[in-house]
Amino acid sequence: MENLLSENWNFESKHATAEALQRWRDRCSVVKNPKRRFRFTANIPKRNEASEMRKTNKEKLRIAVLVSKAAIHFVKGVHLTDYSVPKEVEAAGFQICADELASIAEGHDVKKLKTHGGAHGIAAKLATSPTTGLPTGADALNRRQQIYGINKFEEVQSRSFWLFVYEALHDMTLMILAVCAFFSLIVGIATEGWPSGAHDGLGIVASILLVVFVTATSDYRQSLQFKDLDKEKKKISIQVTRNGYRQKLSIYELLPGDIVHLAIGDQVPADGLFLEGFSVLIDESSLTGESEPVIISDENPFLLSGTKVQDGSCKMLVTNVGMRTQWGKLMATLTEGGDDETPLQVKLNGVATVIGKIGLFFAIVTFAVLVQKIFIRKLQDGTTLIWSGDDALELLEYFAVAVTIVVVAVPEGLPLAVTLSLAFAMKKMMNDKALVRHLAACETMGSATSICSDKTGTLTTNHMTVVKSCIGMTVSDVVPGQQQQLPGPAVEVLLQSIFNNTAGEVVVNEEGKREILGTPTETAILEFGLSLGGDFHMERNTCKLVKIEPFNSTKKRMGVVLELPDQGGLRAHTKGASEIVLAACDKAIDSNGEVVPLDDASRDYLTETIDQFANEALRTLCLAYTDLENGVSADEAIPSSGFTCIGIVGIKDPVRPGVRESVALCRSAGVTVRMVTGDNINTAKAIARECGILTDDGIAIEGPVFREMSLEQLQEVIPKIQVMARSSPLDKHTLVKHLRTTFNEVVAVTGDGTNDAPALHEADIGLAMGIAGTEVAKESADVIILDDNFSTIVTVAKWGRSVYVNIQKFVQFQLTVNIVALVVNFSSACLTGSAPLTAVQLLWVNMIMDTLGALALATEPPNEALMTKTPVGRKGNFISAVMWRNILGQSLYQFFVIWFLQAYGESVFKLNGSSNSGLILNTIIFNTFVFCQLFNEVNSRDMEKINVLEGILGNNVFVTVLGSTVVFQIVIIEYLGTFANTIPLTLVQWFVCVFIGFLSMPIAAGVKKYIPMDS
Repeated sequence: MENLLSENWNFESKHATAEALQRWRDRCSVVKNPKRRFRFTANIPKRNEASEMRKTNKEKLRIAVLVSKAAIHFVKGVHLTDYSVPKEVEAAGFQICADELASIAEGHDVKKLKTHGGAHGIAAKLATSPTTGLPTGADALNRRQQIYGINKFEEVQSRSFWLFVYEALHDMTLMILAVCAFFSLIVGIATEGWPSGAHDGLGIVASILLVVFVTATSDYRQSLQFKDLDKEKKKISIQVTRNGYRQKLSIYELLPGDIVHLAIGDQVPADGLFLEGFSVLIDESSLTGESEPVIISDENPFLLSGTKVQDGSCKMLVTNVGMRTQWGKLMATLTEGGDDETPLQVKLNGVATVIGKIGLFFAIVTFAVLVQKIFIRKLQDGTTLIWSGDDALELLEYFAVAVTIVVVAVPEGLPLAVTLSLAFAMKKMMNDKALVRHLAACETMGSATSICSDKTGTLTTNHMTVVKSCIGMTVSDVVPGQQQQLPGPAVEVLLQSIFNNTAGEVVVNEEGKREILGTPTETAILEFGLSLGGDFHMERNTCKLVKIEPFNSTKKRMGVVLELPDQGGLRAHTKGASEIVLAACDKAIDSNGEVVPLDDASRDYLTETIDQFANEALRTLCLAYTDLENGVSADEAIPSSGFTCIGIVGIKDPVRPGVRESVALCRSAGVTVRMVTGDNINTAKAIARECGILTDDGIAIEGPVFREMSLEQLQEVIPKIQVMARSSPLDKHTLVKHLRTTFNEVVAVTGDGTNDAPALHEADIGLAMGIAGTEVAKESADVIILDDNFSTIVTVAKWGRSVYVNIQKFVQFQLTVNIVALVVNFSSACLTGSAPLTAVQLLWVNMIMDTLGALALATEPPNEALMTKTPVGRKGNFISAVMWRNILGQSLYQFFVIWFLQAYGESVFKLNGSSNSGLILNTIIFNTFVFCQLFNEVNSRDMEKINVLEGILGNNVFVTVLGSTVVFQIVIIEYLGTFANTIPLTLVQWFVCVFIGFLSMPIAAGVKKYIPMDS
């Protein structure tokens, strides 16, 4: 079975091609209900539609850019001619309508933009200020919303419960049974009259309706869970200025006229125009499929919704929102494309197909054997050409039994059990601060053998403070509230560097309190500057910002060029990785505040200071400056040498509580944890030891050393690497790629920056940070860790294993029922000429094993024992030897029990001579069979442990399903006999049925104990 599945039903968990998606669908045969079977799979036609839309967008933008370039030559002196403001727009206080704004953005219409006075002219017509943003009065915002719309795209209407009922009715076997029931009613009433002739037909109808409504209820609840998760996925915030205050706002609250602040890694939340900024590069591939980034400036100011900021930062004026943007139209189509199916879904579709074919064969043979019995009897009676109503009813009953064998034999619920289990796990993981963006990730995480984790914010708290400094060649501790004694000239240039060379900002919020915006590193340094008595706004207003080079993870530094006051010339400031910035310095500020040459002794002193800080697990940053005598052009990079070292700061970022325990748990679970960081190697080693990642037999390596290694060296070193410091995004990508391909590991990778996107994309499971992560990183990730905590990653792995094991339990349970029901009905039909289980009874058994069984077993919460086993990895067998052992052990027991009851039941229960002996015996067989399944459901809670009752009362779903099944079974036997072909049983008979069912538990325990298997 496993070889067959590996050969024909293998499927990549990420980046599956359209051909691969279509291939397994084509292999699916014996599908009872395509609408249900393929509900939670990718909608290939809709995806093709989205792909065509991207191509159209690309062509539109290409033409628009060419036209706008040509228009630039003719826009001088152009005046507004043919545009008139609609009356309702003017009445609302605006001077431009939504359609005009949309035509400017969509057509990149420079000419039309110029006629409206450029970006600032558009801002005036939208009644907004580029500096203070929109006024926040409720009436004004409502008026604006009525004229320009909201920033939401049209979504597919959520399905109603009745639609799920309608889809459940599309089951081909149920439709055939409904036809059988219809003819049974007609023939029955015609021969036996009403109501006695209608019992069989009504029984089948009632069973069909019960199956349909239980199935629809389960599917509907599942859809609601996915809907809740979709809402969480769409929670994106952006920095906006409104009413003069900088604040975080949901992108869905944006309106035309809003002033948005964009930085590296942000997703452009609406169509808009560039107001001011530096070095802005935009990745438009999500909208157009074009991988080449676009430069945004005053000449090309058009920013499109859904694109990503690849470099730089800027202020943007929002012009179009929601469905008036190309992204809105594309997203409306993309959301209908659905999520890729998971490898387990595909594999279980394969299992369903294989077993379905076997079931269909057995059903045809069973029907043939039963029909042969009628013909032989009629031949013996000489009534071959005479058919009575009873004969027709008998033939219909046999046909219904054959169809019901197909219902039971085709395990349609297997692929859907995966979705049910994943939906349950995703909902619970959401409560544990992990948002799963792709279904497959939840499943794959359980197989992870290696985790490559960032240090900052994941292993550490990301609450940073400057605790040590070396300014003017003097090392001192930074104590809050205690003034540092530093030379005046050094403080002056230090504050100039801190407050100008930063991506952060010091603002006053609406409550009048000072607030620092920016990354934790920027916040720590700005806090340090303020503690030295610095004034952020005074420093920013003193010098003019000429050029910004944002932090780059390849260069490991950021820089700015300032125009000093009073014709003081140009000055470049840089800060970044200490050893890299220090290497670019040839001078330093000494303890007197004077600039002196950086001799070998001074360089050695500063290098030792960096190492000392790093060995204390501090992040170190070096700040430096240089005066530019020859100026700098817009295209020219900030110099990489000739700097004067201002000083070094040591930033404390404590290790998160519980990380050491989580790393130890991973190690006991066979998962290797590696730290990949851009920090100094000594800092990285100190933190890694504190976390328990770096052991005596492990290696800590630097990125530059790693990338120079040959393939042979990499193969030898990679298994031993536990820490990689000063790594670039390419180093992380290379490490992940080698682990996946050369060493066949299942790799989970964490990332927060824009440059982490390739590694997140390459990994089996990409984990983005919810707090520190950029939108680009989140878009590339499969799971978002909402609290940025390593312990949450371990929780995700635990849930992933739980999903995998839960589905294995359900498959074990369902295959047992499949095998027994098939063989019992087939062998009975061949040997006795009748089937002991009727259509109605088989439908009830099908519901126990399908919908209810999936609910009970696929929703078991994880236990600690899961993290004591080695991971399945990439090549693990899904249907394991342990499962086959349990399936065969239970199947043989159930065969024996039913055979024994059929052969000796009448004498054991003293039914000889009773007028209803056959009916009573068949009721006992049916009741025993159901209780065998119920106790086997309990056995399936653990495939290896003997004590399967541990924690059973903690799973409310399991207890509810089990209890309601028992109650319903009593009702069927005692009160619905006319429809279900059963008869009330005595207390002794009930006790024997339950006891035989219960015996399956000690038998299962014996099989586990005396037939050990390697799991």
